[in-house]
Amino acid sequence: MERVLADALLSQSRDPRVLLGALCRGEVSAERVETLCFLLQRLEDEEARGGGAGALPEAAREVAAGYLVPLLRGLRGCPAGGAEDPGPAARQRRRVLRAAGAALRSCARLAGGPQLAAALAEEALCDLLNAGPAPGLEGAAEAAVEVLAAVGPCLRPREDAPLLERVARAALALALGGDKAGPSPDAAALVAGRLLPALGRCGGAALRAVWDELVAPGVSEGPGRVGSQLLILSALAEKLLPEPGADSVPAAREAGLDARRCWRFWSAVQAGLAWSEDALTRKRARYLLQRAVEVSAELGTDCACAPGEGTGPSLFWWSEKKKDELLKFWENYILIMETLEGNQIHVIKPVLPKLNSLFEYAVSEENGCWLFHPSWHLCIYKRMFESENKILTKEGVTHFLELYETRILPFSPEISEFIIGPLMDALSESSLYSRSPGQLIGSVSPLGLKLQKFLVTYISFLPEEIKSSFLLKFIQKMTSRHWCAVPILFLSKALANVPRCKALGIEGLLALRDVLQCTMITHQILLRGAAQCYLLQTAMNLVDVEKVSLSDISTFLMSVRQEESLGRGTSLWMELCDWLRINESYFKQSSTCSSIGLHETSSLNAYVRNLVQEYIRSPAWEGGENSCMPDWFEAKLVAMMVLLATDVERMKSQYSEKRRTQNVLRIFLDPLLDALVKFGTNAYMPLLKTDRCLQLLLKLLHTCLLKGSGTRDDEVFTLLQNFIMSTTESISEFILRRLTMNELSTVSDLDRCHLYLMVLTELINLNLNVGWKRGNPIWRVISPLKNASIRHLQEMDHGQEPTLGRQMQRAASMAALAMVCEVLSQKPELQLDSLDAGPPETLISSLQLNQTLQKPHTEEASSFFEESSSSQGWGKIVAQYIHDQWVCLSFLLRKCHTLIPASEGEVLEPTLPAVPMAVRTLQSALEALTVLPSEQVLPVFHCMKILVPKLLTTSESLCIESFDMAWKIIASLSNTQLIFWSNFKAFVQFVFDPKVLTIAAKIKGQAYFKIKEIMYRIIEMSAIKTGVFNILISYCCRSWVVSASNVSLSIAKNYSELVLEACIFGTVFRRDQRLVQDVQTFIENLGHECAANVVIENTKREDHYVRICAVKFLCLLDGSNMSHKLFMEDLAIKLLDKDELVSKSRTRYYVNSQQHRVKNRIWQILLVLFPKFDQNFLNTIIDKIFQAGFINNQASIKYFIEWIIILILHKFPQFLPKFWNCFSYGEENLKTSICTFLSVLSHLDIITENILEKKLILKQALVIVLQWCFNHNFSIRLYALVALKKIWSMCKGLHIEELEALTSVIESSLSQVENMHGAGSVKKNWQRIQEHFFFTAFHPLKDYCLETIFYILPRLSGLTEDEWIAIGKFTRFTDIPLDAGFQWYLSTTQLCQLKPGDWSQQDVGSNSGEADNQSEWTDVQKKIIPWKNHVPDLDLELVFQDRAAKLGKSISRLIVVASLIDKPTNLGGLCRTCEVFGAAALVLGNLQCVRDKQFQHLSVSAEQWLPLVEVKPPQLIDYLQQKKAEGYTIVGVEQTAKSLDLTRYCFPEKSLLLLGNEREGIPANLIQQLDVCVEIPQQGIIRSLNVHVSGALLIWEYTRQQLLKQGVSTA
Repeated sequence: MERVLADALLSQSRDPRVLLGALCRGEVSAERVETLCFLLQRLEDEEARGGGAGALPEAAREVAAGYLVPLLRGLRGCPAGGAEDPGPAARQRRRVLRAAGAALRSCARLAGGPQLAAALAEEALCDLLNAGPAPGLEGAAEAAVEVLAAVGPCLRPREDAPLLERVARAALALALGGDKAGPSPDAAALVAGRLLPALGRCGGAALRAVWDELVAPGVSEGPGRVGSQLLILSALAEKLLPEPGADSVPAAREAGLDARRCWRFWSAVQAGLAWSEDALTRKRARYLLQRAVEVSAELGTDCACAPGEGTGPSLFWWSEKKKDELLKFWENYILIMETLEGNQIHVIKPVLPKLNSLFEYAVSEENGCWLFHPSWHLCIYKRMFESENKILTKEGVTHFLELYETRILPFSPEISEFIIGPLMDALSESSLYSRSPGQLIGSVSPLGLKLQKFLVTYISFLPEEIKSSFLLKFIQKMTSRHWCAVPILFLSKALANVPRCKALGIEGLLALRDVLQCTMITHQILLRGAAQCYLLQTAMNLVDVEKVSLSDISTFLMSVRQEESLGRGTSLWMELCDWLRINESYFKQSSTCSSIGLHETSSLNAYVRNLVQEYIRSPAWEGGENSCMPDWFEAKLVAMMVLLATDVERMKSQYSEKRRTQNVLRIFLDPLLDALVKFGTNAYMPLLKTDRCLQLLLKLLHTCLLKGSGTRDDEVFTLLQNFIMSTTESISEFILRRLTMNELSTVSDLDRCHLYLMVLTELINLNLNVGWKRGNPIWRVISPLKNASIRHLQEMDHGQEPTLGRQMQRAASMAALAMVCEVLSQKPELQLDSLDAGPPETLISSLQLNQTLQKPHTEEASSFFEESSSSQGWGKIVAQYIHDQWVCLSFLLRKCHTLIPASEGEVLEPTLPAVPMAVRTLQSALEALTVLPSEQVLPVFHCMKILVPKLLTTSESLCIESFDMAWKIIASLSNTQLIFWSNFKAFVQFVFDPKVLTIAAKIKGQAYFKIKEIMYRIIEMSAIKTGVFNILISYCCRSWVVSASNVSLSIAKNYSELVLEACIFGTVFRRDQRLVQDVQTFIENLGHECAANVVIENTKREDHYVRICAVKFLCLLDGSNMSHKLFMEDLAIKLLDKDELVSKSRTRYYVNSQQHRVKNRIWQILLVLFPKFDQNFLNTIIDKIFQAGFINNQASIKYFIEWIIILILHKFPQFLPKFWNCFSYGEENLKTSICTFLSVLSHLDIITENILEKKLILKQALVIVLQWCFNHNFSIRLYALVALKKIWSMCKGLHIEELEALTSVIESSLSQVENMHGAGSVKKNWQRIQEHFFFTAFHPLKDYCLETIFYILPRLSGLTEDEWIAIGKFTRFTDIPLDAGFQWYLSTTQLCQLKPGDWSQQDVGSNSGEADNQSEWTDVQKKIIPWKNHVPDLDLELVFQDRAAKLGKSISRLIVVASLIDKPTNLGGLCRTCEVFGAAALVLGNLQCVRDKQFQHLSVSAEQWLPLVEVKPPQLIDYLQQKKAEGYTIVGVEQTAKSLDLTRYCFPEKSLLLLGNEREGIPANLIQQLDVCVEIPQQGIIRSLNVHVSGALLIWEYTRQQLLKQGVSTA
């Protein structure tokens, strides 16, 4: 069409000046400039044929200078518009720019000399440099690039070489961005698509300049620069890579360029392959790699990349001798990289075996060195680790960890860096550590095990000089991020298993300490403790003791929490002692130890003795009486080291003298004991010294008394106890003086008060251990302390302003009195007075509850708040004061609870004022809950526990208010681990107190319903906070069992919903929650091997323990006890109603769904209760049980229903008539459930075991079964035949004469089934059903036990592992002990030895692994770029106008380019689609394809009515450039980071649609030619459409938009 237009213009006038002048006048428009361009190109063609006019050069110069240059200058100030979504104005401007640039190139050629081109290039270069590298593409820069792209090819390679070099550098600066600003995508695309290809044709100087800038150091650094660099490299790939033939790329040959030999080129390619998040950048990198391999194979000459950074082989090399191996390697490599783009595991998994072959090629068999640089392999793993598909990430991590299992790879620094970088980043994902399908709960994580094996193997292969630095970097990497609990645990476990070596010094020890700090951020205490154990083992295995001192070790050990891992007496503690014993003489000498002069002792003993001496010595920074209390850190450290050194000494003297341990401990503690003895006599001992001594004393006792230390037979603890007992009198006198003689006068003294009281409590415990005596020193202290505290509290201020000292003394006195009350309540043997009300009780009872301490005088207060950082303000002091009041009151109420009146009007002897005023006390408790912080409400709850039962009848509304207030506090604490559980236990104990439950159930008032409301709220909370329901059900069941009276169970019946909910309780956990529970179970299964299991109390907060508690409670009930019997019968009815409700709520439910699990639990409990049911009760529920058999249930539920029916019929044969009636229902009701009742009949021998006359029953059973043997349903026939086989064997055993007539029929039928020939499904299923555990190994009577009900049957019936309750959990749950005579815990039959695979149908063939061994390409989806493109020497033929005239039909302006498409079917379909929607032309790679029968079958003669154009794939770049100059917008169908949604894109009228190849899409070297990428929105999983379908969708969308525009213009 454009040629026709140009010819028409020339026919009007042969004078070019006239024509060109006419077009240069008038308003500027894209159409006018495009017409000018067509005319100039036509004149250029005539000039080339020698037919041009003589005035043509002058006319061309006039057009360039007078029209085009001013036009381009005018466009410089216009905004360029983004490439992502250009508006109509921007698209018009771009059309004008491209047409003007093409016209300018024609002018430069027609001008007859190089001067015009050089002048235009200089001017455009100035504009480009002035625009500079900017974040966005400005109008001046875009115009300058268009001009340079147009006139660049007209410049002379030699004469204009300096100019070309400057243009190249400016273009690269624009494309790659400045030093700080990242590259602009628009600028990079424009430069790569327009300017650089033009410069590539301008000679070697320009190309060399571009290349030098591209591979300069630091070019690929910075955000997005790798993408821009690869975009440019792919645009110039044909110029930078040599081609076969002498004259193929003269510019490259002239410049001496070969990108294959530059290591920076390959670094950029690898960066694009592995590190780029943009799929398009990765595609360009693959394209460059493929082209380089193709060029190397075609050239047939050896080449090698120059060595770059690091060691090892070249990044790329080629040898003609190894051509086949190299081609195979790179073919596999590119296939893998291409396949990984899919993110679909079913496509990628078959390719992974080829990754193993890459390693086989990569390592030399001769010398074991790398042939290919290992960084290429690491690019593959990096892509897998970065995948959005976590399954693929796990596959990649697993594959990498298995590398060293079957092969030995040479050492490479790149692999070490990769492990510390991308691999550890990938390992931070918790979901990777989940169990494999089929693994039992508590099994070790497969990935965790592989990680451990990998690390051990890899480190053993490392050179000794590398090992230390690698381990240090590995550990430091563990501190570089916030790791979740599961990854840090398995990384620590892997490190702990590394064989012992001297690899870490002080820096490594500090890094391990930092990792320990990282473990503290997790809330999973057990995982945290286990990780600490492994990290300590790591330190013992890897630290070089000669490089660290004992001081360093002791500081490191302080990062390990003793209450979570390093408990004394644990295996970890003993391992540490043994390590210290072996290495104590090798530690680096500490400067402090050398001054002691103890040559006769070991360095450890010397260090510890010096440590204690330095600690006890009064510090130089003594600050007087007002100084703050010292930090506890030093006391913890000294106490731990003393006990460690003592245990080490005991370990050494195990077979020698025992007295040595006593002597060593005495030497260690002499400074402490000497100071403690002087406490009572030396009134001038520095205060800080006394603080430090008492702190050390406490920490010594606490460390010795940690759980798991076995203090009963502990020699060290006994010695320590005796030493401290000798100082008891001195310490107690000192504490009494400090607490009673007004010596506590500052805020910091309150901390000291609490220290003194803690020490006093420990001393009381020690005295109790050795036997309490009335005259001991503690006895002599408690009474004076109590009396002095009372005296201080009774003193009045007499209207004076309170002083700070007086208020501190009151606070200390109240705290002391609270301590005395707590000790007396916990140790009844310490009661100092009789039960009669004495001075303390009178004082406590007369206290004004919630009385606060008045703030002292303002001047004094201002000074005390500045004195200590430990002070949190006056509010904290007041809160502690009120808390202590309630501690005292709770003691009083427990002691005198019998005196509390049930009503306000009841009058008692007024000895204890607070006791008879119970209502007022409870009101004060509610006030206290509003005042006290949450962590201090515990004593208030204790008081409410005593008060509420007394007042529930008379003051119900007040009690309900107390329930509500307490629940609000508990709900607000649900996210606070440290204080939630203790408060929640106290809350449960007072709301669900048996007395409260009894009274509430009797009066049935609002309190009864409030308690049930709270019960359901707790159950609801348990869904998100595991362990809440456990505490509630355990407390209630224990209280009901302990009372064990008829009254308690009759009351419990009113709360049977609680037991019902416990029986069916269990949440379906999220995947991350299940993972944490699995790992916790794994740690628990390690037992004493992991010290955390010994030190950390097993709280039994798993959901299983709720049901275990309920089951053990029900097992204790006695069926002969009427209240017990009624309770169980009521529960059974509610369970059956619940089952019916669940069945109606969802008639169809999936296996392991919540409905399935609930129904399964219901029938488990009914089986547990069955032995307690009598015939009368069963008569009321038997119909419901049979009815449940008619419901379409999951397998596990069917087994339980069948089992319970068998047990009922065995125990009560009277129900057999009702059972026979079940077979009389209509067939529609029976078709899904008859198998249940037939399964019951297969156990007829068990049912009739106690029946003497069996003949009638067998006849009835035989008649029924025979009917179902002829059913049309195959499954029913199978079950009927199984039952028939069982019944007939019984008949033959009894020799029933009446049935002899049926002998031949039945036996021939059974024989026929048994002897079926062939391998059809009938015979297989008959064999399988006979081998089914329910009909073979299962015995309904012998297998009746908790293990079968809760573990074996769920396991065999396909229930998820979450529902398997191991019998060990029943035995470990000791809150409710069973009778010693309880016998039915364990299964005694062979059923427990069966595995699900022993009976389940196996559909998987035995040859599933064959695909992995195939070496052909048929096992993978291939999406690779075709490698062989033959370029013919044919001229491009444009036949638009000829075909349009021949066909005589109107066509659109849409050109569809299908040159990249291979398959004739796709091309035929596209041809038909283009013809239907009136496309301007269809461009094909080869016009010969129209003769293909498959093409013709799809095209249905469309090729005869559609303009077809042949453009070979290698010619596409030039073709697209030409179409751009003609004003076409190049639209690509490709998914890139900046692709536009098809539904949002507005097609220009002149659009060229470029379709990609079926397998690899649009090649990277063509993508930069696109003006816009469009993608079709997808909703499914498959990532791509067929190319014909994609093209048809875009062609229709273009047509639809054009039709809408025509409709609007017509309207």
